[in-house]
Amino acid sequence: MTKLKGVLFDKDGTLIDYARTWVPINIRAAEHAASGDADLQARLLTLGGHDPETHTVAGGSLLAAAHTGEIAEAWVEAGAPHEHATLVDALDAIFTEGAKGSVAVTDLSALFRRLMERGLAVGVATSDSAAGARATLKSVGLDGHTFFVAGYDSGHGGKPQPGMVHAFCRANDLKPSEVAVVGDNLHDIRMGRAAGCALCIGVLTGTASQEELAAEADHVIGGIDQLEALFDQLGVWPEAAA
Repeated sequence: MTKLKGVLFDKDGTLIDYARTWVPINIRAAEHAASGDADLQARLLTLGGHDPETHTVAGGSLLAAAHTGEIAEAWVEAGAPHEHATLVDALDAIFTEGAKGSVAVTDLSALFRRLMERGLAVGVATSDSAAGARATLKSVGLDGHTFFVAGYDSGHGGKPQPGMVHAFCRANDLKPSEVAVVGDNLHDIRMGRAAGCALCIGVLTGTASQEELAAEADHVIGGIDQLEALFDQLGVWPEAAA
């Protein structure tokens, strides 16, 4: 197998524990969008894939995989009393503010440092806004590292389109065939496939199930704390670090 030179991570559900971080944020977002109408709030959450009773989010759903513009569009169509652009701005602000309570799935600073020390470029590609992504990464201790970060509003398109992978490759002088994409959602896997990445790896710390991910991913692991062991097993570390 080709040696890797880069790893592009999804953010929410991959670096960030989805349930512990996003359940309260989703509720605040729907509450704002519904303007105090409790019944509408419940309908918006349900439309988004967030079960108001169990507080679980379905894999591949609007809240699990879509970007803010798509969420706002669906909610306005469902009756949220806002203009689309106004709601996008408000939701982005809620999502960015919510980043202060982000819960990392592991010691991300240590993991990124080890990956970079072994010769891998690292990056983050998210359906969140770029500002929301950077706020989240800062809250979990990654502000001391310099690496590629792209959101839905960074000008590279959204998932599952390949634009964010291509931008990561341009930023690091890589080919997609030298890159692994790691994510918790089929949007991530399909983005990697569309770009022609070497590996598309699913993780189970987000909203998708083992069965959903295994149908399309090259490998499925419990979380990114198992990533280095997988690379050891596959023998895909950069030549200089092998």
